[in-house]
Amino acid sequence: MVKLVAIFKKPADKSAFEEHYKNVHLGLVRKMPGLKRLELSEVTGAPVSTPQIYRMTEMYFDDQASLTKAIMSREGVAAAKDLMGFAKDVVQMFYADISA
Repeated sequence: MVKLVAIFKKPADKSAFEEHYKNVHLGLVRKMPGLKRLELSEVTGAPVSTPQIYRMTEMYFDDQASLTKAIMSREGVAAAKDLMGFAKDVVQMFYADISA
């Protein structure tokens, strides 16, 4: 299993970000083909310092081929375009293999 992870820094306008993230963007993400699980986290603290991360979104797929197919799909392209429209300055994305 693999996941696509989006890490968000704290946005300048937190309420506008949350409004769009919850009411528009997540609806687009949920339509991506092959998506097995969607995990949403809001970072609330850190053991030693103030965290630079505000929120994480983890999207799980069976394998890298399924993930690639999803992000290249019409739905994946729509989600990416939307993301760049409201969060391009605060988001970083990466792939991760899930191992036991």
